[in-house]
Amino acid sequence: MATTAAGALGLLWGWLWSERFWLPQNVSWADLEGPGDGYGYPRARHILSVFPLAAGVFSVRLLFERYIAKPCALHVGIQDSGPYQAQPNAILEKVFISVTKYPDEKRLEGLSKQLDWDVRKIQCWFRHRRNQDKPPTLTKFCESMWRFTFYLCIFCYGVRFLWSSPWFWDTRQCWHSYPYQPLTNGLYYYYIMELAFYWSLMFSQFTDIKRKDFLIMFVHHLATIGLITFSYINNMVRVGTLVMCLHDASDFLLEAAKLANYAKYQRLCDTLFVIFSAIFVVTRLGIYPFWILNTTLFESWEMIGPYPSWWLFNGLLLILQVLHVIWSYLIARIAFKALIRGKVTYPGRIRPRLCTLHSFLTSFLFSMPGGSWTVSSLACI
Repeated sequence: MATTAAGALGLLWGWLWSERFWLPQNVSWADLEGPGDGYGYPRARHILSVFPLAAGVFSVRLLFERYIAKPCALHVGIQDSGPYQAQPNAILEKVFISVTKYPDEKRLEGLSKQLDWDVRKIQCWFRHRRNQDKPPTLTKFCESMWRFTFYLCIFCYGVRFLWSSPWFWDTRQCWHSYPYQPLTNGLYYYYIMELAFYWSLMFSQFTDIKRKDFLIMFVHHLATIGLITFSYINNMVRVGTLVMCLHDASDFLLEAAKLANYAKYQRLCDTLFVIFSAIFVVTRLGIYPFWILNTTLFESWEMIGPYPSWWLFNGLLLILQVLHVIWSYLIARIAFKALIRGKVTYPGRIRPRLCTLHSFLTSFLFSMPGGSWTVSSLACI
């Protein structure tokens, strides 16, 4: 039995690491064992260093939120208090948990007779009870400030790194001598930090306040981790850095808009949202298809030709482009409706102004989790 299990495990392991799938024709894993420069060539065992680093990132986040983000939140007027606690009531709690969080008129009347409460009082109880499950604004502010800080720092690092990289100016360099492209220290740090950050988000999901988008975000983080790991193992890291930096360009603006919204700086929130929308559309509908997809589909075909993992890699990138189109449409539609509804008449003029982004940042953001390789295309993505 043990021999059979070992044999089956060996077959599975061989299938997972099949050179015919991962590497171009006539290339083997042994060929990538050479020294190269810096860290040599990307290897699967490098990924193991991510886990202690992710734990470290998570620890830094806890310290950041407590000693930096929280004082900033208090400074801008966000109260250190949770939502109003609903009055304990076993009957209403049972209805809330087991039946509905939004009782209709008929049920409200029945509860009113049963408890001898006014209908308005019961409606108020359900409203407070719903709010009780929502994360406090202070918590959301601290989480967004942490993500904003990381996205901004990693974007600045990515621009600085890519500025001196030949493939940033000539995307054909992404495939020159592929897969024999040595892994430099800067590239290694960039990739591993991005991967460690998303692993830390996976950890924190189980300790943070549970939200209604838990499953969506879980699958999103899992897909992001999968794509970064996938591109690292088969050494598509050069084009991978372009994709990560391109997505980071708008992610920190999204978090900045959320911070302004939580702090009730509405004009700043609206301005940041407009800037975010413009950069999102330009990068995801312009630069991404005509720069990234052009090199992964056409230049790579010309220089190295297709092979199994090439097809999968490009398939995921194309799915991502479809999502970019959908998300851009949602942004444009929501912004347009907000602009139409938000026209405020002032003496002597009409000044169009975007309405509050609260509804946008609670509905749209749940359906579009930001991230470098935003490939929740495997779930909602």
